[in-house]
Amino acid sequence: MFSIIVPTLNEEKLLDGMLRQFSPEVIERFGIDIVVSDGGSTDTTLEIAGRYAHKVIQNPRGIKQTISMGRNIGANQSNGSILVFLNADTLIEDVDGFFRRAIEELMPKEVVALTCSVGVYPHERRMVDGLFHGFYNWLFYQMNRVGMAMGRGECHIIKRAAFEQVKGYALKIAAGEDYDMFRRLKKVGMIKFLKDVVVYESPRRYRKLGYAYVTASWFVNFLAVFFFRRSILSEWKPVR
Repeated sequence: MFSIIVPTLNEEKLLDGMLRQFSPEVIERFGIDIVVSDGGSTDTTLEIAGRYAHKVIQNPRGIKQTISMGRNIGANQSNGSILVFLNADTLIEDVDGFFRRAIEELMPKEVVALTCSVGVYPHERRMVDGLFHGFYNWLFYQMNRVGMAMGRGECHIIKRAAFEQVKGYALKIAAGEDYDMFRRLKKVGMIKFLKDVVVYESPRRYRKLGYAYVTASWFVNFLAVFFFRRSILSEWKPVR
């Protein structure tokens, strides 16, 4: 039923824990296949992925990929009728409940995609993290309520039929591809923001670059995608 698509690039520090959260029991219960789509890692990412994933897609020539390319490649080689796009550092608060809720919310034919709240790892959370993510979770929830679809890239749950109908992620958009995808999905069906479903991400980008820089990057790329369907940044640089 579900395909979990994980794009990776040199994610040896966090990938093991991310993939290990999907126990054999959960995989069997919900009919899950895990696909790791690698962008050309030079560390032990591929070795780690091979321990857990049902399929590991390599990029032996190291051709530079956007995250959209990695997601599309993974989706094309997956089996599920529901595609779950997660980042390599994404941890789900309640894994079993996550999939049960997805089944329930996607039951109506008109619903084509889901997204949810995002926070940072609880053991690394600071006050500023709670304020920042609390505000953006509220903002994106409200955007979806008024029909201005938005889902952060940490977690996208999309029916395969809808994904194929909109022809996947925009390959040339290096940043803001999440907003672009959900804006196009909104044209083919309903999107739900599940504010009580939570996934966690590493705070590594905020610690290294700061919230002001990340916010400014989000904002300018949002405007560029909204008005021109392109991103300002040519690359969303990885932080490891």
